[in-house]
Amino acid sequence: MAIHNLKYLKDKKKALRNNLTPAEATMWMYLQNSKLDGKKFRRQHSVGNYILDFYCPSEKLAIEVDGSSHDDYSAEMYDKVRTDFLNSKGITVIRFDNLEVFESEELVCESIRNHFKNK
Repeated sequence: MAIHNLKYLKDKKKALRNNLTPAEATMWMYLQNSKLDGKKFRRQHSVGNYILDFYCPSEKLAIEVDGSSHDDYSAEMYDKVRTDFLNSKGITVIRFDNLEVFESEELVCESIRNHFKNK
């Protein structure tokens, strides 16, 4: 059964791609065009009912950029259920908050590299 890029999420994914947050746009500058060690990342890739900020298929690696909306308890619980689902599909999820993306490009990129299985 297919779980990647389900058709019913196509319009929502496109809207999210066209309206990246400033932190997501900055992260995309780090990742686009296989800039990070030649690894191809996709923006707004869906797995099951979830839309990932960034996904590297060759590494089965999801990157999430979290703003203040992820700070409350219900968001934390949602993120945990989501991460557990993705982990059950063999996908590793790493998270960065907006401030890290804006202020620590080298540390963010190094942290992502450390999750690459196929170096």
